[in-house]
Amino acid sequence: MKYVIASDIHGSAYYCRLLKERYFAEGAQKLILLGDLLYHGARNALPREYGTLACAEILNSMKEDILCIKGNCDSQVDTLVLEFPIAAETVLIPLEGKNLVLTHGHEMPACLGKGDVLVNGHFHVPAFEKRGDYTYVNCGSVSIPKEGSPHSYLVLEGHTLTWKDLETGDVFLRAEL
Repeated sequence: MKYVIASDIHGSAYYCRLLKERYFAEGAQKLILLGDLLYHGARNALPREYGTLACAEILNSMKEDILCIKGNCDSQVDTLVLEFPIAAETVLIPLEGKNLVLTHGHEMPACLGKGDVLVNGHFHVPAFEKRGDYTYVNCGSVSIPKEGSPHSYLVLEGHTLTWKDLETGDVFLRAEL
């Protein structure tokens, strides 16, 4: 199965539209959103074309394709405009003898096991690191990247992780699980 994994849209209609275009161009079967969909957050500047209702409309048009994890900026009121559920703060997806442990990243999940792959956003910086018994992956940020990283998303196909620049579609990092 091919997944597009993205995080931290933070209400940017501009980058949300780009993510939708990239998702369909990738031909993936599922869009996994790792939280912080609509609100920009108290510590962040307003992202380009900040429009929570426009962003919700774009995401709702893809509701059948979305698996969404709750982020620290997602609130109960967001569910009033979103037509898909915001899942728990942690979701496990089996992947050939290990688990993808999907979370936003503002809390460390207790269910992380040996060989698992922790995938999150929250920090807005793409990453791939071996950390003790598990592998840490960060998909970066759709709308508010940090530390000079590009606006980004992650593609998972088989055991291959590919980070792509949201604006150009160019690959800037690839790793094997």
